[in-house]
Amino acid sequence: MNPPDDVLSKIKQRLDKWAYEQPVEKVYLQMDKPYYAAGDDILFKAYVVSGSNHTLSTISAIVNVELIDERDSITRSVKLPLSFGTASGDFALPDTLHPGNYRIRAYTNYMRNAGSDYFFNKTITIINPLTQGKDSSKKSFSPMHATGRPDVQFFPEGGYLVNGIATKVAFKAVAPNGLGTAVTGTIIDSKGQQAARFNTLHLGMGVFDLTPMAGLTYQAKITYADGTEYTIPLPTAVDKGYVLSITDSEPQNIRVKVTTSAPLFGEDPNRQLTLVAQNGGKIYFSAKTTPGKAVFTSVISKRTFPSGITQFTLFSATGEPLNERLLFIQHPDQVNLSMTTDSPVYAPRQKVKIFVEAKNGDNKPASGNFSVSVTDETKVPVDADAENNILANLLLTSDLRGYVERPAWYFNRVYNEARPALDVLMLTQGYHRFEWKQLMKDGVPAMQYHPENSLQISGTIVMAGTSKPVANAKVNLYDLDSIQYSRDTVTDDRGRFVFKNLTFDDSVRFIVQARNAKGKKDVDIKMDKMAAPVTSGNRNKPDFELSTNFLSVYAQSSKQLYEIDRKFGLGNHVITLQEVVIREKKELLKYSANLNGPGNADQIVQSKDIFDWGCVNIADCLEGRLLGVVFRNGIPYSTRGFRPMQVILDGMYVDGDYLNSINYNDIQAIEVLRNSNYTAIYGSHGANGVLLVTTKHGGDNDAPETIFGRGITTYYPKGYYKARVFYSPQYNLPKTNKQLADLRTTIFWKPDVLTGNDGKTSFEFFNAGSKGLYRVVIEGVDNEGNIGRQVYHYKVQ
Repeated sequence: MNPPDDVLSKIKQRLDKWAYEQPVEKVYLQMDKPYYAAGDDILFKAYVVSGSNHTLSTISAIVNVELIDERDSITRSVKLPLSFGTASGDFALPDTLHPGNYRIRAYTNYMRNAGSDYFFNKTITIINPLTQGKDSSKKSFSPMHATGRPDVQFFPEGGYLVNGIATKVAFKAVAPNGLGTAVTGTIIDSKGQQAARFNTLHLGMGVFDLTPMAGLTYQAKITYADGTEYTIPLPTAVDKGYVLSITDSEPQNIRVKVTTSAPLFGEDPNRQLTLVAQNGGKIYFSAKTTPGKAVFTSVISKRTFPSGITQFTLFSATGEPLNERLLFIQHPDQVNLSMTTDSPVYAPRQKVKIFVEAKNGDNKPASGNFSVSVTDETKVPVDADAENNILANLLLTSDLRGYVERPAWYFNRVYNEARPALDVLMLTQGYHRFEWKQLMKDGVPAMQYHPENSLQISGTIVMAGTSKPVANAKVNLYDLDSIQYSRDTVTDDRGRFVFKNLTFDDSVRFIVQARNAKGKKDVDIKMDKMAAPVTSGNRNKPDFELSTNFLSVYAQSSKQLYEIDRKFGLGNHVITLQEVVIREKKELLKYSANLNGPGNADQIVQSKDIFDWGCVNIADCLEGRLLGVVFRNGIPYSTRGFRPMQVILDGMYVDGDYLNSINYNDIQAIEVLRNSNYTAIYGSHGANGVLLVTTKHGGDNDAPETIFGRGITTYYPKGYYKARVFYSPQYNLPKTNKQLADLRTTIFWKPDVLTGNDGKTSFEFFNAGSKGLYRVVIEGVDNEGNIGRQVYHYKVQ
């Protein structure tokens, strides 16, 4: 048996190694609104932080942000360069976007080592003001229609029940829609005697005390909200074991208690255990039990721990983890943000100036990086307990697996009010950023995904027609749009090459050329491609049940804005032609294989349009731009029946997923056939619609040089997305469209609000033309890693 000091030393050594080699990195996005309409812009600011102190990260230099639909397909994605751990971006939603339940996912490549459970995920609902009625909007977005009784689970504190030892038992009752539901009940032993009573404390969760006795089993008799009853067994108690208990009922301290069962204590009264409390890989408290005593107690100041989740783990004398308990600590040491305006009340279209002051927990000026969103809450009602929140995300949900309902609720209440509910949440959730058994046995697992510090292009050079690597091959990289830009390198012994420290925008076009050591071109180039993380399994799906209450209000204002946008030709809108009369077959379609005749289609997309869109994958370019067509994993589906459409490439019938293998620069035109008068000629192949793709031919004026053959290839990597600047109307300028500006729902968005050494800054903007209650939300992180959030309201009348 190892001496106890050696156990603690090993624990600390393994944790230090893990924290040093694989420190925790998190992403949070502040967004301008909680929900959107087709035609809107989704605006966001990314904060990437690391460690238990949440300082802005220097680990990664790139963050990925994706818009994922309810079928788990990525419909939009951007790659953003981080500057001091932050970046801003946007998604333009075309007005043809299919309404439904979406989510925003954000992560760094390095974060993939911990798994997608720890990515940033925010559920959003996107409506279409043209198709959604005032009453139907709620019905159509309800994601869960499951029936059946609620699921109830029980969680003994520390991990399991031990006979003869009083133990807190938490429970969680979840309705079929994924949300917590109220229950009451009693615990009955196998003799028919009542051992405990329980009822819900918060969102389906509660806790009760139970002292199980040897020889008895226990059942919970549960009464649901509708009066029905059901009985389920409790976890079976063991005779030999430990109970780790933490009491968090005092303002300044917590009380920790470790109890050894009598049979186990009798076997070895001098057995010594080690208790460790860590956050983000750093140990903040450790202690050893006293030999000869079956009960260990300790009173610990809460100031010992940082804000957030601390994991308490009890180890055996050989370093085996025995019990675990999570504890949430919240200190008033975050950034205190205050906002004041230059007037208590404003008029529509009046200029507003807001002054911001940031102070740390010591009441000293805080220099930091923040972002602000101003919305008209009359048009964009908000459920503050269900919305996104930087405190709830970085301190709570980012460290937990599984769904947490209304996490902002715990931070919108006075801590003493929320503390009992938070503690029950800790008893029912799990922390799994690492597994103790693996960490203590095998050490830190190998890093599979490395931090991205810059864009890079890499691949392998092999002998033509083989998989044999070519060493010392010369590789050149050229930019098709800027031929003066070039790089060169040579391959290593494995035929590998890499161009590092690159900076290029999205949709850039490269040529990669390779020659062997003798200058011969009989080589093949295999470019590296990194697939996106799997998108299945949205743990926050129950949030959609919470987001539908205000959609009818937002739909009405969005429809008004849409009509004005269309009137003035603005916004993310597709122009729908009522009738198309083709008087002359354009040269652009002269190679079309359309059986109806070139140009006889419901919609035509031309090559110049696709080039202007600047997407890497053709499906990404077309998503939201083809009427009545949606894409799922690159495959086109008709909205009539949602079945795959037939794709025809230059007269050849190909599978739907073949689209993304086509270089968009090689496409001359795409014709969409959906109506029966165009699809009938294709028989059964046209039953679900047809997508006709015509590629460019030699001699076309707009056809780029097509490069084929060995030793050369074209490559279209995903580069940096350049975020658009938010347009803030200036009513004092003569060219401002007042009618359009008046209907804004996002009044102002500024992702780069920086406080100086005095902790102060200010910004100004114009109100919209409507009266109402305006809501200002500012969030961010100071230079020391302290998190700040403040909500401010003012009236426009």
